[in-house]
Amino acid sequence: MDLWKYERELFAEGCSAVAGVDEAGRGPLAGPVCAAAVILPPELTIDGLNDSKKLSAKKREALFEIIREKALAWSVAFASHREIDELNILNATYLAMNRAVAGLSVKPDIAIIDGNRSKGIEAPNITLVGGDGKSANVASASILAKVTRDRLMCELAEKYPGYGFERHKGYGTREHYAALRRLGPSEIHRMTFLRKTH
Repeated sequence: MDLWKYERELFAEGCSAVAGVDEAGRGPLAGPVCAAAVILPPELTIDGLNDSKKLSAKKREALFEIIREKALAWSVAFASHREIDELNILNATYLAMNRAVAGLSVKPDIAIIDGNRSKGIEAPNITLVGGDGKSANVASASILAKVTRDRLMCELAEKYPGYGFERHKGYGTREHYAALRRLGPSEIHRMTFLRKTH
């Protein structure tokens, strides 16, 4: 797979700084949604780079360090469980993505947004369905977002014991639903998500 195909087309159109943007944590019942934005040096090859969902946790952790070291610019940002409840998950995801792009030390000419919708994104952008498996920058963003959020959920597991956040990261597993029945929701649960599931 040529992970620079889409970036190359944008370079040919005169864009020099192309950012990849992706999120992690749209589906869970608890915790924030995390977005990342990454600008890699053009044509940089990172061995094993792929959609974060297709990689083992150990591989993601290793790539996380390489991406942060080699990127021209990178940024991660969150939208909280409260913002998700207030804005809905799509708008909260856009908020996190806008925060991530705004946090880049290099202003991108254009951003490649993973997915098929970007109406809430402030930066000039294109969308790319399955971008985390087609674009080097989006794949890198998917890894930074996933690892950052997973690490946070492991920290929150210590603050809110009994839910198993360190294992399921807030997703609606059988273990998580059993904990909710036993303990009730924690401070970091998305109440709008819980209403839909019970």
